[in-house]
Amino acid sequence: MRILCTNDDGYLALGIEVLASAARALGSVTVVAPDREQSATSNSLTLHHPLRVRRSTDGALVVDGTPTDCVILAVNELMDGPPDLCLSGINHGSNMGEDVLYSGTVAGAMEATVIGIPAIAISYTGDAFEDLTTWEDVVASVLHGIIEENDFPPDTLFNVNLPPIDPTRVKGIRITSLGKRRYSDSLTKALDPSGREYYWIGGGEVSWTGAEDSDFTAIREGYVSVTPLHLDLTNYKLLEEIRGWRLSL
Repeated sequence: MRILCTNDDGYLALGIEVLASAARALGSVTVVAPDREQSATSNSLTLHHPLRVRRSTDGALVVDGTPTDCVILAVNELMDGPPDLCLSGINHGSNMGEDVLYSGTVAGAMEATVIGIPAIAISYTGDAFEDLTTWEDVVASVLHGIIEENDFPPDTLFNVNLPPIDPTRVKGIRITSLGKRRYSDSLTKALDPSGREYYWIGGGEVSWTGAEDSDFTAIREGYVSVTPLHLDLTNYKLLEEIRGWRLSL
């Protein structure tokens, strides 16, 4: 099995090192990752300047672009043949709820899914990223459990989140839905040393809501969360209702 590993934290991140190590138990691994932090880049493409690729001392292919760029280059140019599986992560931070719309980690897996390659995004919801090395066996087990089901759902990627606890205390795996995340006070307004106003997006207080089977509930209760994400964003439940609206030109 040919496996592509990418991420949005950059090729030097501990998370991708752990992920690639876990994946080598499943097949031949090629790492193609951004040369720098690309968090919250979502599905962005680099269209206005050329992309450059170099090989790092540990053999990773390093791209001066986004996770989506990395997957496109890997599949079309950098690998000997199309990968059988794309793994993105392990992200340094959670990707639950609406985070999946912003996440470069999820976007890398999503681009592979668009191309037709089975894909899994993996994130660690804690902040003690130095502990990621202790998660390798759990990650390997989760990956093996998913891919051994040979009937990988079409147009679907799996979004995996690891709870912020010792991996020996994990209670198991839950199949989950996306919760709802809301930030408050996430916009900071301040003055720079020249007295000019600037704005900084990020931080603030986070509150979660969702069903009993939501991803954040599973994480809060000490489970690994596995959420199937579908590429089709159509709200089919509302199609007939909206067709009944008096929309005309």
